[in-house]
Amino acid sequence: MQISVYDMTGKQVSETELRDEIFGIEPNESVMHAMVVNYLANQRQGTQSTLTRTEVRGGGRKPWRQKGTGRARQGSIRAPQWYHGGVALGPKPRSYNYTLNKKVRRLAMKSALSTKVIDSNIVVLDAIKAEEFKTKTIVAMLDALKIEGKALIVLPEVDQKVIKSAANIPGIKTTLATTLNVYDILNYDKFVVTTDALAKIEEVYK
Repeated sequence: MQISVYDMTGKQVSETELRDEIFGIEPNESVMHAMVVNYLANQRQGTQSTLTRTEVRGGGRKPWRQKGTGRARQGSIRAPQWYHGGVALGPKPRSYNYTLNKKVRRLAMKSALSTKVIDSNIVVLDAIKAEEFKTKTIVAMLDALKIEGKALIVLPEVDQKVIKSAANIPGIKTTLATTLNVYDILNYDKFVVTTDALAKIEEVYK
């Protein structure tokens, strides 16, 4: 399929062809959901920790004798049922990471990219350049392209001037074609990509 290519002033300069096997498939929602859940799980630090009855300070002495008091037997004042007692079955540091197989990851990525095309939320630029570190350069580009709300800007390689110029704009994120993920594609309303970055994406997922 053909799609228009714009420059940073919003003027159409040419057209490019999107590969149907990457940008024109029927989106698989269940696979995209699985990929998003996987991404969020892998972002978890897993550092939460609670103190068990063996880790809480105190409780070394039996509070009262076993029999004859009329009260329930107790071995420690740091048992879970006591105030200031340890936590029973609480969370401990662990890794939440898991992997999905390669075919699922590729299908999820193609589905996410195809979703942007179906919803007409993909914008292709010939190039994105900033002569200096100025936020207004990127703001002017977004205004010229009539992009409102959240947008993901995909670059072919690291360009610190573009990345830092966009960093202060609410709802705007820059990423590289080589580090693209399904969560970011679906999380942002507009998918802004340069022709060079587009070529890299098609090379990886062809």
